[in-house]
Amino acid sequence: MNFEAARAGLIKHLATEIRDKRVLKAMSRVPRERFVPLGERHSAYEDMPLPIGFGQTISQPYIIALMTESLELTGEEKVLEIGSGSGYQSAILAELARLVITVERLPTLAKEAKSLLGSLGYKNIEVHLAEPTLGWPSEAPYDAIIVTAGAPKIPDALLEQLVIGGRLVVPVGSRYEQELYKITKGRKKNVVQSLGGCRFVPLIGEDAWEK
Repeated sequence: MNFEAARAGLIKHLATEIRDKRVLKAMSRVPRERFVPLGERHSAYEDMPLPIGFGQTISQPYIIALMTESLELTGEEKVLEIGSGSGYQSAILAELARLVITVERLPTLAKEAKSLLGSLGYKNIEVHLAEPTLGWPSEAPYDAIIVTAGAPKIPDALLEQLVIGGRLVVPVGSRYEQELYKITKGRKKNVVQSLGGCRFVPLIGEDAWEK
């Protein structure tokens, strides 16, 4: 299969909805086929989520592009990602930000993501095994936070780890269906914007869903 041609086709498709050319260029540089199991590689550039094992998925490329665009990255930011998965979103963020801190609660996925991202040459990504506390407070505050799992509410613990003016993008709703929100942290009041419906695996842990 010609992955480069398939990737170019996907980027052309995404360009009808995604306006930030930097996001599209970043996605054109990241080989999505490396982040899915061998048996799914033929579908790597279809605009759909794919299973990556352990009941987890790699998100639909359009949703990844939309969430990334909503973070408004310029290249100077420190970004926190909740839910490394196979590391695909981490790689795209690393193309656009100064530093990416990503946490994953499943040890095997965290280990595999760290190995793959290292083999692809990314030096501005730190992969951590998630702790009971949501996020990664020891390296806060962050300029932007992205959550790749559905939460029952906007997590206060993550808002506390944002700088003033920072952006949090998170799916909020039930375990099976959510609304994607962008929250911009203000000094007195946060600005909340809906980006549309979505479906993610549940966010597990403190300030989220129980197992």
